[in-house]
Amino acid sequence: MTAGISVNLHSATPPYEQIRAQITSLIAVGALAPGTRLPTVRSLAADLGIAAGTVARAYKELEQSGQIETRRRNGTVVAGMSAPTAPVRMPPAVSAEVIAAVDRYIGAGREAGLDDAALLAILQSRLSQQDG
Repeated sequence: MTAGISVNLHSATPPYEQIRAQITSLIAVGALAPGTRLPTVRSLAADLGIAAGTVARAYKELEQSGQIETRRRNGTVVAGMSAPTAPVRMPPAVSAEVIAAVDRYIGAGREAGLDDAALLAILQSRLSQQDG
């Protein structure tokens, strides 16, 4: 799981926000399906070489937005979808550059105060313009 998450300590985006945005992206593209167990706060913090409180803050924000949930016996897992939707599958070979660009887009949107629905609407609009 941590292979898809990295933190750039030189970025203007705080590390907790980088983690939150990357997990949000992995959930959105279907790489993390509902019920998928996430690493413990301590484990992910150790893997990334950052403070556990940083990961805890990211998890807290993800939980508040309904994307993950903490279950006593099962740990932290990706929350189930509230409405049935077709799963979005990540292509098998998505480059690190593309993932980084998506993370920058999410970060910029968050800084502008946009929620997930607004970010997806903008992306869908731009895709439609490019396809049309």
